[in-house]
Amino acid sequence: MLAMRIIAVVNMKGGVGKTTTAVHVAAGLARRGQRGLLIDADPQGNVGHVFGVQSAVTIRELMLGEATVAQAVVAGVRPGLDVITAAPSAFGLDAQLAGAVQRETILARRLSGLTGYDSIVIDTSPSMSLLAYNALLVAHEILLPVGMDPLAIAGARQTLDGIAEIRRLWPDRRLALAAIVPTAINVQTHAARAGMAALEADPEMAQHLFRTGIRQCLDLTYATAAHQTIWEYAPTSRAASDYDSLLDFIGSTAARNQRVS
Repeated sequence: MLAMRIIAVVNMKGGVGKTTTAVHVAAGLARRGQRGLLIDADPQGNVGHVFGVQSAVTIRELMLGEATVAQAVVAGVRPGLDVITAAPSAFGLDAQLAGAVQRETILARRLSGLTGYDSIVIDTSPSMSLLAYNALLVAHEILLPVGMDPLAIAGARQTLDGIAEIRRLWPDRRLALAAIVPTAINVQTHAARAGMAALEADPEMAQHLFRTGIRQCLDLTYATAAHQTIWEYAPTSRAASDYDSLLDFIGSTAARNQRVS
């Protein structure tokens, strides 16, 4: 039996489809029969917007110890999927928790003992904030979306360098790279071809590269506006197909990790 997977979706560069990927990995795993929890660790709070839900108890209250996990969970946003939302008030956590002991592992302690889920997916902010550190220090695996422009690819490399530093400082933490996920791909453009070539040229990223990628698809934008996943809004779209392929890819990654663990 596979242990509960905890996947952090990270990139220090914004605008690369991070929240969209986190939402669709979590929702996609639930569609496949898993019981999942999606945690929004980005104070922008876009996960709640996608699902059209709000909660007075968010990641901020959980981190500050003002609420339990059970109180923070919004249950049943989709069959098999619960969420913990975020709000802009979480931007103040770095200052509010400045004097906290082992503040980088607060989320890990808050989630310790949590049962009933097959997977937890954590959306993170595009910066190495306190919430981002907490997400990385509770996660088992990393999913790294990357856009097809030079700044996004540089951001992906910087993110991996930051993860390497976390592994060095906390060697007991398991933090495997599950997938590099190219997003908004249009193979007819020079930028996309150059971007894929740059990812292939990086040994670490090439080893974990989801080469199919997520193709450009306006239906993703329309689905978000409609507070739906791509499978609800446009189930035959190329984005729906691509995210299904990504789920297959990270599923095989989980099997490989299980065999070597």
